[in-house]
Formats: sequence, C-alpha cells, structure tokens
Amino acid sequence: MREALKEAQKAFSRDEVPVGCVIVHKGAIVGRGHNQVEMLKDPTAHAEMLALTSAANSLGAKWLNEAAVYVTIEPCSMCSGAMVLARVKSLFYGASDPKTGGCGSVFNIVNSKKLNHRIKVVKGVLEEECAELLKEFFKFKRAKRRGK
Repeated sequence: MREALKEAQKAFSRDEVPVGCVIVHKGAIVGRGHNQVEMLKDPTAHAEMLALTSAANSLGAKWLNEAAVYVTIEPCSMCSGAMVLARVKSLFYGASDPKTGGCGSVFNIVNSKKLNHRIKVVKGVLEEECAELLKEFFKFKRAKRRGK
C-alpha cells in the first residue's frame, strides 16, 4: 500500500484526485497507476484502470488470476467491474468511498453472485493515511477556489 500511496502523491502533485494503485503478481509489482482523468481528458483514466492495463501488458495476459490489487480508495463501479473481468484474485484498499464505492459501500460488484468471478477484499489498509491525503487534496481545492 505504501507504493500505492506514492502513486497517489504523483496524482496530487499533478492536480488530480490523489488515488494510486499497484498490482502485485508473485511478489513483484507488475502494474502501477494514478489518476490521470484531468490530464488525459478521459473519464476512464482512473488509477486502477491504468494499473490493470499496465499489469496485463507486463504479464502478456488479459486475466490476472494470481494478482493482488492495492489501491488507496475503494474502487468505483467501473474499476470494480474491470477487476472482475480481469479475474483479479484479491483487492486491498485504504479508505472506503461512501459515494461511489463498488466493493461494498454503494455496490458490491466484486462479490456479486450474479457475476462469474469474485474477489477477496481486505479494506482499511493504511486507511487513515489514504483518507488524509484525499481530505488534504479537497481542502486545498476548496481554498484555491476561494482564492486563498
């Protein structure tokens, strides 16, 4: 999760919502990503989506059966669905997302019995650090809007 936090810091420094993600396969990081929605003008450029693409390219496979995803915030429905499609083995996330979370907060896509794959989920990993980075970012954005 520390590596995911480093990715989130990259997003923060680029004025993107600070979400970071790393994907680990057999003990090695095979994919990394941080939010690039604003920079790429792409609503799908979430940290998880970019890390999934990176990991699939690195492994030369569309399925990430033995992979673990580490992300600083609970994935949204899009990212959760992509992880199910990639057949990710496990997901570890920091802060919960009560507005758009796709892993239990709003939806539970990663463990839906209607889908053909389920993901082991561990929530609250370095939760305070992950949440604090998000709070700091939005506090900064609000102050900037008010001209402070």
